Amino acid sequence: MMFAGKSLAIALALLAGSAQAHIVLQQKYAPADTYYKAVFQVGHGCEGAATTAVTVRIPDGVLSAKPMPKPGWKLDIRSSKLKQPYESHGKTVTEGVSEIRWSGSLPDAQFDEFVMQLKLPAEAGKLYFEVVQQCGKQKIEWTDVAGDDGAAPAHPAPVLELAPPAGAGHHHH
Repeated sequence: MMFAGKSLAIALALLAGSAQAHIVLQQKYAPADTYYKAVFQVGHGCEGAATTAVTVRIPDGVLSAKPMPKPGWKLDIRSSKLKQPYESHGKTVTEGVSEIRWSGSLPDAQFDEFVMQLKLPAEAGKLYFEVVQQCGKQKIEWTDVAGDDGAAPAHPAPVLELAPPAGAGHHHH
């Protein structure tokens, strides 16, 4: 009977480890229509291999995205046409940042944070950030969204819950 208990303890330890093994947002809640400091936490490499790149796809509706540079890491910023152009300071904005990629080296035994500033959409709801973690030739795509069945996805996308903007329903004339 002692063996079964040990097996269970090992299985639980492994499950607990894998539950922490995702790329997650440090702050999972923010008011809509605000600036938000997104901190993506990378807790491990890919099956022992060092992380060599982290790519974050910016969800539709995010009005701007500015990455924080990381010493020793190369930064690539990709822009694309917006599905929904918007007005900012009297100008129509038709292009925006669609993807931010950091390239460098993060040993599996260490963790790190990848930071960007976002201007969040005005509507409350959930924003899913698709993140691709590259470890040399291997890659893990953290892009799964939980289905209606409630089952936890294998590689969940980091999600930000947007609360209604402060003062919703209050209008200045």
